[in-house]
Amino acid sequence: MALPIVAVVGRPNVGKSTLVNRIAQTADAIVHEARGVTRDRSYHRAEWNGREFMVIDTGGIESAKDDPFAESIAEQALVAMREADVIIALVDATTGATAGDEEVARLLKRAKRPVFLVVNKMDTPNRDDESHEFWSLGLGQPWPVSATHGHGTGDLLDVIVDALPEAEPHADIDAVDVAIIGKPNAGKSSLLNRLTGMERAIVSEVAGTTRDTLDVVVERDGTNYRFVDTAGIRRKARIEADVEYYGFVRAMRAIDRADVALLVIDGTEGITDQDQRVARFAAERGCGLILVLNKWDLVDDPEWREEIDYQLKEQLGFVSYAPVVRASALTGSRTHRLFTAIDTVWHNYTREITTSALNRVLTEMREFGHTVTKGPKTLRLNYMTQTRTKPPGFAIFANHPTLVDDSFRRYVENRLRDAFDFTGTPIILKFKSKGT
Repeated sequence: MALPIVAVVGRPNVGKSTLVNRIAQTADAIVHEARGVTRDRSYHRAEWNGREFMVIDTGGIESAKDDPFAESIAEQALVAMREADVIIALVDATTGATAGDEEVARLLKRAKRPVFLVVNKMDTPNRDDESHEFWSLGLGQPWPVSATHGHGTGDLLDVIVDALPEAEPHADIDAVDVAIIGKPNAGKSSLLNRLTGMERAIVSEVAGTTRDTLDVVVERDGTNYRFVDTAGIRRKARIEADVEYYGFVRAMRAIDRADVALLVIDGTEGITDQDQRVARFAAERGCGLILVLNKWDLVDDPEWREEIDYQLKEQLGFVSYAPVVRASALTGSRTHRLFTAIDTVWHNYTREITTSALNRVLTEMREFGHTVTKGPKTLRLNYMTQTRTKPPGFAIFANHPTLVDDSFRRYVENRLRDAFDFTGTPIILKFKSKGT
């Protein structure tokens, strides 16, 4: 189901990534004192008062002539603004309203969606007077917050989720939603034609032929599959014409709707930076994933095949849970294996694990003795239960959940994957203290 989107925009160094981390309760967005660290926009799943949404972290909008990235960063922010359902315009209380803030405000006044003016770095509670000057930007009521300390963010999220549209429902037909994604000209439309057995999509050697998404429902062995071919996802700073922009947005929406995404990779080219970006989009948006090495009939060099295996481990290791299918959309070789792979990933994407089985694994982890210690505190995992499916999510109650670092999180995920088959699906782990 497509989640509503909240974009955080503003000039550089006002604390956008810090606020995104606060909203999403993660540390994924890069935070640094230098200007312009966030070059591309990134997507993070968030939840407040039972409402799930995506929050977009963007690069700063500025017109600096000495920054070669300034134009493309601003373009990425503008794309995020057009894609979003709600926009947070972030400003810095310590600098006051600047010419850069006024430039952002001029852009946002043309946005046909709710805009919330948020004044960051208000680190002293109940000192709202410093935010009053921002009324001059003409964006309405300033909302004082401290992204670092969390002051005021709860009240802000209350009004934001109230302004969000309802999530888009699936179509009426009960089917497994499969998005065919990848960079332009990787063979997505040819694969759609092969899987559906009909020449529904336009197949062309010209990259970017597919401007819109095409939904095709097929039935196989009693199961319905809804395939969505999407416009190729291009690199930043290449989404210029409106037709390209809307194709990109629809591709992101298709990933949001998908239960399973087929990431089509050109086997003759190997893994590219764009393939990595598309894989991250799918992983961040929480859908099942299958890697399709297309044009495999043209890959007859044993050394190149070994190189592809190496690239899969090194460049797509962050989605190592995704199965790999080597196929040829043009000849049909091995494409039948995709239906088996989709069925496997769908089963794991929707699977439910009993609480007793989860806590047997937890007991084994405790007996193994791997944990985190910081000063007098030692992390102890007390209880685990599944909280969601699509993708599977688990709440793990611990005595000191703040001690959990990335290394320990990966350890717990790997132990769960060793104990249960989660091939093809991301899993969500939330560490909590008792009573939260």
